[in-house]
Amino acid sequence: MRLHLGSVIVLMAVPALSAAQGQGHPLVDYHQHLVSPVAAARSPTLGIITADTLIAALDAAGIRRALILSVAYQFGNPNQPAVADEYAQVRAENDWTSQQVARFPDRLKAFCGFNPLKDYALDELARCSKDPNLRSGIKLHFGNSDVDLRNPQHVAKLKTVFQAANQHRMAIAVHMHPSTSMRRPYSAAQATAFLTEVLPAAPNVPVQIAHLTGAGTYDDPATDEALGVFVAAIANHDRRMTNVYFDISGIAGVGKWTERANVIVARIREIGIEHILYGSDAMAGGSTPKTMSTAFRQLPLTDAEFHTIEGNMTSYMK
Repeated sequence: MRLHLGSVIVLMAVPALSAAQGQGHPLVDYHQHLVSPVAAARSPTLGIITADTLIAALDAAGIRRALILSVAYQFGNPNQPAVADEYAQVRAENDWTSQQVARFPDRLKAFCGFNPLKDYALDELARCSKDPNLRSGIKLHFGNSDVDLRNPQHVAKLKTVFQAANQHRMAIAVHMHPSTSMRRPYSAAQATAFLTEVLPAAPNVPVQIAHLTGAGTYDDPATDEALGVFVAAIANHDRRMTNVYFDISGIAGVGKWTERANVIVARIREIGIEHILYGSDAMAGGSTPKTMSTAFRQLPLTDAEFHTIEGNMTSYMK
């Protein structure tokens, strides 16, 4: 199995590449995590992932660079046992991530992580904005933070965090799918709330939505329903979508992706391949950047489309 942070998903065998397809190499893996010994101890299903381990795996896949999304939000997960000095633990995990990334400045860049509903959220965002290794952006995990986009108080707090990120010119990576362990509802309603109420609070910075709006697979029909809200907005030339990107981590190579391949590709084309970011979310279980990039190449995209997606470069990775 391959563990996505917050849910368990099954890694399927990847069919062999055809000679016609060949094998490309993404320039950037936009969805990676490093895990400190302290964070690994908190989640027994996670192992320690250091920068050295990740760099070796990226080299094996022919991938030059990666965006590291700090897992510091795990210490503020309300659905796990509380930790003593929670904010201190969050700071320590972000600082550990910063120190790891600093060892490979030409290859790794990191986003700061925290639960956006916590009282310390704005303090940690401001603190990270001063760290040269974390100031590029923030990672928000709605599932692990138990964010409910139907809750007006949650939406208000999210808007404040988005406004602060916009003010500090920090990009935002969002795992938008709500908690799977708590079976929180997910549909077009949540995506609409995000589009109309939260996203406008950060009009000047890039927003990267993880897993094509899902939780790590494309098996759940609710994921396609949610993504459909953004696809419709793009089709209507909604200006709120100008700076929005979607990473495809945990899509190809996970779950029943071969059965959904044509739907996935149709959605990629509707979004626009210039706004699709390659990502693997590998290393947290039984997969690697190499196995996931190989799986990605099985999607029925054209060579030109593969080339564009694998070469897409956002402002926060330049």
